[in-house]
Amino acid sequence: MDAADRDGETVSRLERSSHTAFIDNNTMYVWGGYQVAAGMDVMLPSDEIWLCDLDSGTWERQEITGDIPPDLSGFCGSHVNGTLFIFAGCGPLGWTNQMFSLDLTQQHCTWKKVTDTKGTTPSPRDKHSCWVHRDRLIYFGGYGCKTVGEVRNTGSSSFVVEEMSWTTIGDMLFRFWGWNNEVHVFDIHTATWSTPETQGPAPAPRGCHASALLGNKGYISGGGETAELDMFCLDLETWTWTKFDTSPSCTPLGRSMHTMTPISDHTLFIYGGLGTDGNTLNDAWQFNTLKKQWTKMMHPHKDKPRVCHTACLGSDNDVVVFGGSSNFCILMDSVAVLRAPSQRHCSDVFMFQTQPYSLFRLCEDFIGGNPELFGEQLNWLPSKLRNKIDKRVVFFSAAKTVLTA
Repeated sequence: MDAADRDGETVSRLERSSHTAFIDNNTMYVWGGYQVAAGMDVMLPSDEIWLCDLDSGTWERQEITGDIPPDLSGFCGSHVNGTLFIFAGCGPLGWTNQMFSLDLTQQHCTWKKVTDTKGTTPSPRDKHSCWVHRDRLIYFGGYGCKTVGEVRNTGSSSFVVEEMSWTTIGDMLFRFWGWNNEVHVFDIHTATWSTPETQGPAPAPRGCHASALLGNKGYISGGGETAELDMFCLDLETWTWTKFDTSPSCTPLGRSMHTMTPISDHTLFIYGGLGTDGNTLNDAWQFNTLKKQWTKMMHPHKDKPRVCHTACLGSDNDVVVFGGSSNFCILMDSVAVLRAPSQRHCSDVFMFQTQPYSLFRLCEDFIGGNPELFGEQLNWLPSKLRNKIDKRVVFFSAAKTVLTA
């Protein structure tokens, strides 16, 4: 079954938000997330992964067997050395701190539950993020639950208890829920957890933020309630935090559930998110980490606001955006904060060009978009190049069909 019903409409299996995605060899892999069907949030199956050939734009579904993870929201997916790691999230039984791995280099993909780890596993959480650095998974922040003892050991500065969110056993407090700014490291070779002692001005506890890696430094932006989008950096060798001070006059609106993608050795690309004004955003920004400066970018996708989407670095430093919601909206009154019921999820893939294309790329795209101009000359191409051109023909043919439909 490739579609579900949404208020009488057909819903593509690819429509989703809060999924994980990464690109390897110009193929985008997509796993997990949720969509709305018949007015209900529906978690997407954990026993499948979708592959998009970015040259042709065609999709393929692959089944996965093994220790299949439960249906999860707010999980964190990380790709390293051909393996996808899924850590934590909120499942049918509540928050979890389980980890699963999927070796994508095998012909038949099989989930494995990561057990027999050393060190102290982080407490259950969701809405956290991860940097992949030197075969280590470095997790930051999130929302989750802790026991009273864990809260006392953690300290009030790194875990903020959400008001009116605790459980009791009899007259005794048992567990708290809240936001954290903790840093936890998982070494994939030794299966060891560790907690480095950080220095400097750390970000306030948060989740739903964006993260990215540049060299030996991990960056965090948003996810808090600040009016302007904040930016922090953690040196992953010295474990020292730095907060960037920028001019409010040229700083993006504060936001959460956005994306941040590294596009050069010192440049980060930010797109979309849920603004502190409660609306889904369609603005794009670049942050120069050397100049500590924001620049607003002109782009052709103003009709594609997004929240809970993914953005991956593709070929020629393109930023490839997939999925998410185009009209996620928060309604506020004096009693509660609610999500608007008209949420719509997306299944489209679109790209931001961040640098001039090479002559080779321009030629590929021109031939792929106009194959009728070349006729028999296409048969003279080497097989590998001909295969690439054939994929570009499929891509541009599909794009023209969408435009004329």
